[in-house]
Amino acid sequence: MSIKSPVNHHIKDSSLAPPGELRIEWASREMPVLRLIGESFAKEKPLQGVRISGCLHITTETANLALALQAGGAEVALCASNPLSTQDDVAAALVANHGISVFAIKGEDNETYYQHIVAALAHQPHIALDDGADLHATIHKDYEHLIPAILGGTEETTTGVIRLRSMERDGALKYPIVAVNEADTKHLFDNRYGTGQSTVDGITRATNILWAGKKVVVCGYGWCGRGVSLRAKGMGAHVIVTEVNPTRALEAVMDGYQVMPMKAAAVVGDVFVTLTGGLKIIDREHLLAMKDGAIMANSGHFNVEINIPALEELAVEKRTVRPFVMEYRLKDGRHLYLLGEGRLINLAAAEGHPASVMDMSFANQALCARYIAQKGKELTPRVYTVPQDIDADVGRLKLSSMGIAIDTLTAEQRRYLESWHEGT
Repeated sequence: MSIKSPVNHHIKDSSLAPPGELRIEWASREMPVLRLIGESFAKEKPLQGVRISGCLHITTETANLALALQAGGAEVALCASNPLSTQDDVAAALVANHGISVFAIKGEDNETYYQHIVAALAHQPHIALDDGADLHATIHKDYEHLIPAILGGTEETTTGVIRLRSMERDGALKYPIVAVNEADTKHLFDNRYGTGQSTVDGITRATNILWAGKKVVVCGYGWCGRGVSLRAKGMGAHVIVTEVNPTRALEAVMDGYQVMPMKAAAVVGDVFVTLTGGLKIIDREHLLAMKDGAIMANSGHFNVEINIPALEELAVEKRTVRPFVMEYRLKDGRHLYLLGEGRLINLAAAEGHPASVMDMSFANQALCARYIAQKGKELTPRVYTVPQDIDADVGRLKLSSMGIAIDTLTAEQRRYLESWHEGT
């Protein structure tokens, strides 16, 4: 497949397109809900003439989202939401085979990362799709002239929703945002099962460790932390959870995990995984307490959960011992290992979430883009949850694609649930 005219782009190598196209097709097999939405979009064209800029991980799954949006009539431009998450062959296929503008290269430096965001904004979007809120923040800080034309945006991840709710509280948010991350069909599956499996996969690929018998410290017991804890436990690891939220800590205890402060966990852990969306979860005092050979990985969105500057200061020598594994030798002779530069390990060292769970996440993205195109002018600038009918539709479509049927309420049952008159 080829396009008639080139599109603006900045990618690693256009010749990588053939294998990238095959990988996009392979992912599509596991994304039946998004495929059905794409087919519906192709007939109805609900996004005709709508320009969409997306700051997302440039993966096979994101490619299928972009193709569904394009089928709906949208003009799509993409940039990466993390410097290490781009799959270069996928980026090439989107540009060369589908005429989608992509500005993303795996391993790009911070300056290039933001240049790519600016390039995607040159598209002058009507809708902004984001994963981490860097696109939304850049618009609000430096490109306010684009805001009058923006109908609204979406946010894919917990970290981004936290930032956007902060903007809303400060009165800084200038257009409506639909928090896709808050959909049940997103966080219950993408965050829990997707992050759980892909994080363990990324750490395994980077290190080839045996999980059985390891003391694995999971920092944060949100849906992502639950997922990693579950998968690590399934691999035979002894899981320790650290938390600041008492309810989540109590839940971790009753799920069968050991809970303790980070200062105590630092002394005993073999593998540390941060998934909080916060800052300096592993700090200098924890680095000083860790035992020789401790491995640190991050699966939160930004590379600030591990205090990397402190690690650099404490080290007298560092070297790359395997791809995505940096060894730091401290003055006392201990060796600490940082994976994937402290960035999202599931995308830095592996392929990210399995397509099957991203099917639901990106089905929500596609349907929310349509919702914003239709309703954006009626919404005030705040953070909205995904409309309940969209969430339910995605769940029903996913079940149907799996050949699973469920019950429906009878009229009598519905009346009973809606009435307060009937009791014992």
